[in-house]
Amino acid sequence: MPTTAPSVASDPRARRLGASHFAFMRSLVQGLPLRDSWERYLQVEGASSDLRIVRSTIQWLRDAFAAAARREDRHGVARLVLIDVSRLPDDGPKVPSLEEFASARGLEDFSEADQLEAFEEEFGKASQRLSRRGRLIKKQLDALLWLEALVAQPPRAGDGVVAWLNSSIASRLEAAGIFTIAQLLDRINGVGRGWPTAIRGIGPAKAERVMHWLAEHRDTIGMQIGAHVHQPRMQLFRHELQKVVPPASDIRPLEKLVVPLELDGSQGLYRRPQEHCLLAASNDYAALLAWLQSKAGVTRDQRDAAKARRRGRDAGIEGPMDWLLCLSNTQRSYRKEAERFLLWAVVERRRPLSSMTTEDCVAYREFLSDPSPRSRWCAQRNRERWSPLWRPFEGPLSPSAQRQAITILKNLYAFWIDKNYVMGNPWSGVNVLHAAQPRLNTGRSLSVAQWRLVVEQSDQLPDTSTARRLRFALSLLYATGLRLSEAVAARVEHLEWVEFPPDEEDDEHVQGWMLNVVGKGGRIREVPVPASVIEELSTYLKSRRLPAELDARENIGAHLLGKASDLADVAPALRGGQGAEPREGISPNTLYDQLKRFFEACARVLAADGDEKGADRLARASTHWLRHTHASHSIARGTRVEIEQQILGHASLATTTVYVTTESKRKMKAIASFFRC
Repeated sequence: MPTTAPSVASDPRARRLGASHFAFMRSLVQGLPLRDSWERYLQVEGASSDLRIVRSTIQWLRDAFAAAARREDRHGVARLVLIDVSRLPDDGPKVPSLEEFASARGLEDFSEADQLEAFEEEFGKASQRLSRRGRLIKKQLDALLWLEALVAQPPRAGDGVVAWLNSSIASRLEAAGIFTIAQLLDRINGVGRGWPTAIRGIGPAKAERVMHWLAEHRDTIGMQIGAHVHQPRMQLFRHELQKVVPPASDIRPLEKLVVPLELDGSQGLYRRPQEHCLLAASNDYAALLAWLQSKAGVTRDQRDAAKARRRGRDAGIEGPMDWLLCLSNTQRSYRKEAERFLLWAVVERRRPLSSMTTEDCVAYREFLSDPSPRSRWCAQRNRERWSPLWRPFEGPLSPSAQRQAITILKNLYAFWIDKNYVMGNPWSGVNVLHAAQPRLNTGRSLSVAQWRLVVEQSDQLPDTSTARRLRFALSLLYATGLRLSEAVAARVEHLEWVEFPPDEEDDEHVQGWMLNVVGKGGRIREVPVPASVIEELSTYLKSRRLPAELDARENIGAHLLGKASDLADVAPALRGGQGAEPREGISPNTLYDQLKRFFEACARVLAADGDEKGADRLARASTHWLRHTHASHSIARGTRVEIEQQILGHASLATTTVYVTTESKRKMKAIASFFRC
C-alpha cells in the first residue's frame, strides 16, 4: 500500500509517479467506472475488489500530486487536486465524458489533446455554462496534464521495487533479496513459471499482476520476461532454456563463455610451440575441454538414462557443447573448479590461463576465501546453468574446499605439461593450510532417537509408490551407507548371494547378499545387505509389478529404486496416462529432493514438540547424512573401523578394490551384527 510521496530528489525508496497513475486519476475525474479504470491502469497495486487498497491508493495519489505542486509553489493547484469532484452535485447541462465522446466519434486512437480540441469544438458553448463541478473537472484535468509533464517518470531496470510496487509486495520481494526491477526480472527469467513459489506472501494472483506490469513497461525497463516463463518447466526443450542467457565475455557457464581473442591463450606467455604439442587445441579453452574429456565420463547406460529422463523432448536437437551437460560426477567436479578459475582469469585478472604466474595463483587462492563482489560471483546452489541467476560460487570456500580446488587446478596444468602445451605449473608449491578434521564427519549424522523418529514418520506415509520407494531408500541407505549416485545406479542383478564356509578365523558358516557397487574412480567394492532389507526389496519389487524373487529373469535391468508405478492414477496428464516402466530407475535429484522434503517434514514434527535444536538439525539433513549416520551408528555398535571404511569405499582409506574371502566374510558378519541391534 503506498505511503510516501515522490520527491524531485532521487530517493531510491520513494514511490515514483508514472503515466499510468495520471491516466487513472484522469479517468476517475471524468467519472469513468472505478473498477474498469483500476484494472486498466493500476491492477499491479492489488485487486479492484479490495476497496481498502483502492481508497488508500487514490488518497496517496492525491497527496503525492499536491506535494509535487507545492514544491513548485503552486499551492492553488495543490488544493485543487485534493478535491474529490465525485462528491459535488452536478447542476449543469449534460455533457458526455471525454472518453464517451471519443468513443462515439471514433477518436480513440487520437491523442488526448486532439480529443479535447474536438470536444471543445462541439461543446464549447455548453462548456461555458458548465456547473461548478464541471469547471473543477476541467481545471483538474489541466492540472493533471501539467503535473504529469513535471513529475511523471518511466520505470527503469535499476529502480527499486519499492519505488513502483505497493509496500505489501515490495517488502516481500526485498525479504527474498530482490531489491531492483532488474533483480525481479532476473528472478522471473531465472526460475521460470514457479518464480514466486519460495517468496512468502506472493501468490499466483499477485505474481500475475506484477508480470503484467513488467510486460507493459518492458520498453523503458529495457528487459522483458522470456517466453519460457509462460510454459511449464517439463514442457520446455533444453535448447530453449539455453537461449535464455546469450553467450558473452562475462560471468557465464563454461559452455556459454566467449573468451576474447587477446585472452584465449593462443599467444600465451608460457605456451610450448604448437608443433611440439600433443593436443590439437590451439587455445586455452580448447585445451581445458580436452583435459576435461580425458577424465572418466558417464557410461552408455547413464547417457541413455539421462536421455530417457528428457522423454525425447530434445530428440534430434544436439549442440556441439551438449556433452558438457552430461558429465560424470568426477567431470562435474573438475569442470566446476576449472570454470571458476577460467572466469576469474578472464573477467577479473584479464590474463590467459597459459600466462598465469604463481603470484596470480596465490591471488586466486585468496579470492576463494572471499569471492567478491558477492552479487557478481555468488548465488544459491540450486540455480541451474541456463538461468540468469547462475553464478560460479555459493560463497567463500572452506579450507578443505580450497584444497580440493587447488588439487584439481594442479592436475589441469600437470595434464598440459604432460601434453607439452605449457612449460610449467604455476600452482606448484601453492597450498592451503590443513585443519585437523575427524576421520568420519559425525556432525552431519542423525542421533539414534532422530533416526527412530524418521522411521516412525515414514511408516505413517500414505501407501503410494513414492512413499514405498522412500521407505525402502531409507532402509537401503542406512544399512549400506551408499552414496546417492551409487544407490540410484544399483540394479537387482548387482546383488549376489554369497556363502563363506568355516575357516581358520572362526567355525561359523556365513551367508547372505552382497551388493557390487561401482564407486568413485570406477573402483568396485562389495557391500553387505542385511536380510531384512532384502525382504523389503522383494516387497517393493512386487509393488512395481516385478517378481519378488531377485534372480527372476524379469528383474534383469531393474533398478533397486524405481519410478512411481501409480503415475497414471496420481498424475494422469503425464505420460499420456500410462505408468512408468517397472524396471526404470530415477535420477539422483529425484531421490535427493524427495528425502530432503521428507526430512523437512520430520523437522516440523520435532519443532511442534518443542525440540527446536533437533528440528534445525533434521531440516538440514540430506541423503549424505544417511551415509554418515550409517557409519557412526555402526561403529558405535562395535563394527571395526577398518571394515566400515571398506564398506563405505572411502578413496583416501581403501587401498584395493579386490577383497579376499576372509575380508568379505568379516564384513558380512559385522554388518549383520550391526543391523540386528
